[in-house]
Amino acid sequence: MSTDPGLRRLALHTLLAAFPGHTAPGWALELLSEGLAGHTLFGTNVGDPGQLAALTAELRTARPDVLIAIDEEGGDVTRLGHRTGSAYPGNAALGAVDDPELTRLVYAAIGADLAAAGVNLNLAPTVDVNTADDNPIIGTRSFGADPALVARHAGAAITGLESTGVAACAKHFPGHGATVTDSHLELPTVDVPLGLLRERDLPPFAAAVAAGAQAVMSAHIRVPALTGDLPATFSRAALTGLLRGEYGFRGVIVTDALEMRGAAGVAGSIPRAAVAALAAGADLLCIGADVDRALVEAVAAEIVAAVGDGRLELGRLEGAVARTAALAAWSATPRPAANRDDELGVAAARRAVTVEGSPAELRSPLVVQLVAGYSIAEGRVPWGLKPHLNGTEHIELVAGSTTAEAIAAQAGNRPIVVVGRRIHSSPAGRELVGELAATRPVGVVEMGWPSDWRPEGTRAFIVTHGASHANGRAAAEALGLAH
Repeated sequence: MSTDPGLRRLALHTLLAAFPGHTAPGWALELLSEGLAGHTLFGTNVGDPGQLAALTAELRTARPDVLIAIDEEGGDVTRLGHRTGSAYPGNAALGAVDDPELTRLVYAAIGADLAAAGVNLNLAPTVDVNTADDNPIIGTRSFGADPALVARHAGAAITGLESTGVAACAKHFPGHGATVTDSHLELPTVDVPLGLLRERDLPPFAAAVAAGAQAVMSAHIRVPALTGDLPATFSRAALTGLLRGEYGFRGVIVTDALEMRGAAGVAGSIPRAAVAALAAGADLLCIGADVDRALVEAVAAEIVAAVGDGRLELGRLEGAVARTAALAAWSATPRPAANRDDELGVAAARRAVTVEGSPAELRSPLVVQLVAGYSIAEGRVPWGLKPHLNGTEHIELVAGSTTAEAIAAQAGNRPIVVVGRRIHSSPAGRELVGELAATRPVGVVEMGWPSDWRPEGTRAFIVTHGASHANGRAAAEALGLAH
């Protein structure tokens, strides 16, 4: 195996690592000085604003042009707001409002928050067209199910975000919206003709390129008509042929986390996944969240070995490094906003709320929040109405572990408001709401991807199009329950 230090430095310059904690360990700083492109920050790295700004400043002492990436989509996927929920509604809410100028303003505000924290690469926006109602990983992260709507909001989001000097990364190419499995856990397949992909999934990526997105993220999904048996991340036809050749993208192709089963599970290891992605045309490789120095060194060594044995052309590696360096230069000076509008997020969330029926019939209720799971992309982030209530009693329970009679006994003569995420997808949740509505005034607040389900007898049905802190505030206001 070659130990060429020049090749090792090139290999490191294609990698985004990660580390735990509120301060950077020595190895994370040392690798930056030795060529590592940067780090991705997660909720475990984020405490208060002062701590986060100090952390990013510390990273810049090791490498002034370091790429500091984060998943800050607003809505249900937030790292800055992982302790409270995001101050901004997410894409589904913005798509429901369908005001591209509002989307631009919200993403400019997100960008300003990131710039103030010293983050210069946002792994957002999600521009997948969510055509599968039961999609377990996209859902409210999408602007909607209509390609034209998603495309216009993709462009607005990228324009707003990049106005702050924070690079945008449109994801997940060539479109994760039609999947019904999670690429964190397996390799999803979208078995459709290429013509349908062009009509349904690809228009938002064309809009992202036109809007000047500095980066596009590849998806660990298989599209047989385009990628054969491989995920798009390993497909030269997808990355080099379609994204670069046909759509004319000249920025950085970033991979989704290589530790995911849709990548490492296919390649056999994270280092092998890294080589396959580079050979296909990727430039910047997200290793994942669970990273240490040994893993980074193993990935770099495999890339060096691949150049030596012909699996990876040196020119391809050098091209990836050149693009990554250009991105680092473009995003070297993110610009915090001079004046922050603290009400923007809630104002946007209010516009996204839809109210059917009569909330006036639900005065002084018992609020029942149904415990819901969360995707790996979201993580465990607080949600719901509780932080916003004016003293109204609030309980949390699992739909399948209680009865309508028990809830009714606790409510006494009060109405009941049931709050949930994708209640329609839970047989126990649907049954519980139906039984309660048969005996007393009941309202529903749906904070997940909406559906046509409307339980018989409910007095009001409220849809927030997301579960951010801002969405919760808007829902509490719509019910007249906000403090």
